[in-house]
Amino acid sequence: MDSKKLAFKIAELALTKKAEDVKVLDLRKLTPIADFFVICTAHSDPQVKAIADAILEGSKELGERVWHKEGMTQKSWILLDYVDVVVHIFLRDTRTFYGLEKLWGDAVITDVNDEPAAKTKAGVTGKIQVKTQVKTQVKPKTAVKKPKAKTKK
Repeated sequence: MDSKKLAFKIAELALTKKAEDVKVLDLRKLTPIADFFVICTAHSDPQVKAIADAILEGSKELGERVWHKEGMTQKSWILLDYVDVVVHIFLRDTRTFYGLEKLWGDAVITDVNDEPAAKTKAGVTGKIQVKTQVKTQVKPKTAVKKPKAKTKK
């Protein structure tokens, strides 16, 4: 499975355990450490663990195995590393403190939620709704250099 499909599948798996504020960050043009981050929020330690377990079980059924995991005992921030996709499951205060979305603010960020999708010209788009936010960089204005006046000798 390619990394983009895996990232969005993991986001869907997080939603099965009522994860909130689920975002997929596309890092492919920014860094070689991973193609995508999946970031989500839980309200309690048991929910952090439940989201992680759902992702681990669901990805295993897809034939994807986690390469590395951290935080399974502390449960305020669990990291699941699938090499090209890194999953961050946070308690709200921990997510706010570390601010990964701000740190990777140049990434293309896609919100993923399970609200009923809006109708489009082609009909209902499906259960999972995604909204992509592209960050654009504003180039600073450069000072215009005035030509030097010619001096008489």
